[in-house]
Amino acid sequence: MPNERISMSKLKQLIALQTSNLSVRALSRALGLSVGAVSKYLRAVRTAGVAAAEAETLSEAELERRVFGPLPEGKPGPLVPPDCAWIHGELKRHRHVTLQLLWEEYAAQHGAAALRRSAFCDHYRRWAKRLKRSMRQRHFAGEKLFIDYAGRTVPIYGRSGEEAFQAHLFVTAMGAGGCAYAEATRTESLPDWLASHVRALEYYGAAPTIFVPDNPKVGVTRADRYEPELQRSYAELAAHYRAVVIPARPYRPKDKSRVELTVLLVCRWVLARLRHQRFFSLEELNAAIRPLLTELNERPFQRLPGSRRSVFEALDRPAMRPLPAIPYVYAEWKEVLVAFDYHVDVDRHYYSVPHALVGHTVWARFTAATVEVLFRSQRVTSHVRSYQCGTHTTLPEHMPKSHRAHAEWSPKRLIQWGESIGASTGAIVEHLLRSKPHPEQGYRACLGLLALGRQYGEPRLEAASALALRLGSPTRKSVKSILESGRDLRPQSLTEPLALELPAHGNVRGPGYYH
Repeated sequence: MPNERISMSKLKQLIALQTSNLSVRALSRALGLSVGAVSKYLRAVRTAGVAAAEAETLSEAELERRVFGPLPEGKPGPLVPPDCAWIHGELKRHRHVTLQLLWEEYAAQHGAAALRRSAFCDHYRRWAKRLKRSMRQRHFAGEKLFIDYAGRTVPIYGRSGEEAFQAHLFVTAMGAGGCAYAEATRTESLPDWLASHVRALEYYGAAPTIFVPDNPKVGVTRADRYEPELQRSYAELAAHYRAVVIPARPYRPKDKSRVELTVLLVCRWVLARLRHQRFFSLEELNAAIRPLLTELNERPFQRLPGSRRSVFEALDRPAMRPLPAIPYVYAEWKEVLVAFDYHVDVDRHYYSVPHALVGHTVWARFTAATVEVLFRSQRVTSHVRSYQCGTHTTLPEHMPKSHRAHAEWSPKRLIQWGESIGASTGAIVEHLLRSKPHPEQGYRACLGLLALGRQYGEPRLEAASALALRLGSPTRKSVKSILESGRDLRPQSLTEPLALELPAHGNVRGPGYYH
């Protein structure tokens, strides 16, 4: 008896063809068997004396008994076919599992009743071909999350019945089990795009290794088959969840066939059932989507055991990463040029950076609460975010020394400085500040008065200020003119009568200033 069993259908073909006077090699090519196997089976048939006409009337079990004899005691009977659904699940569960390894485990379990390796592999491949085409792509457990927007939109109506806007449908699907998530958003803009990712991961309760979106402008700045350029906020979100983004190749829908199928299912299973309802808010629409989504994920597969939810819990979720303890905070990035006044523009508010960066390009990262500025990937400053347009937020340490000294002065400080020298100097400082439409316009004059005190001494400055007040000309120019005249400004000299002429414009002139 030959060592390898032949199927009874092929054995009947061999018995029928042996009467056609074909050579052993011809029979080998016709039946897809080796020459040695054909020779052994022919000898077994001739020894058993089974004719072609008789073979047609015998059952497979009887034909096997006639040709090969009764089975030896203790030898198993029919071969045990492999569980193809189990094979399919194991190939998806582990990246490095092969058909060879699965056959070895199967053979160890069933012993002599197991199929040979080639028959095992052929049996599974024939089974896999009967699956839907979208299932043929091999996905590993917990590895990929496919992301897309459905082409269809849902109208949202105002309270008076008019259409307010069209809601967009965000859809994701896990690669291995196909567990779906869907929600309606107002737009497909960056804030909605990223917020939908966060809510999808919260729905799954874990994070995948790879995000596989289409190539939307909101997430992929430059689509390229080999080196796509990601939007920086999207790349930051992926890094927060310790994942990477690998967009589908442009114009290659098969790269994301999983989500394409899921989008179709969501449109048929969810949107089609809601087509007769009118919604007046996104919250109302999403509340209607959630139970239908649960029903879709728990619906049993037609050809595989379980459902999307059960496969997700068994395959995907154990292989996924836990969500970070710190929640993701939405942030936008903007490349900006540092202006000559060492400030950068973020939404029409101006934030200071170190003055050495003037003329350089930096990145501004801004959330709802903070603004960070980075230069060559290093953070150089941060500010509390302000929403006042046209105003400035400036830190003193960012200023040049000359600007910093000027900025440290205030009306109150300048008046206190003047009064520390004397009442007359303080009075002139206060007059200089009040005589301008804005106090800052008088800062330079006050600082000029300060310089006179360093040049001539504070006692002479106080005496000159007192004289300027008596003359009715409390200005820096008048005080300077008095000091430059060299007049004796000792206190007793101020009690002497003065013979001075004051022009109509108020400037101090007279012989006493120049003698």
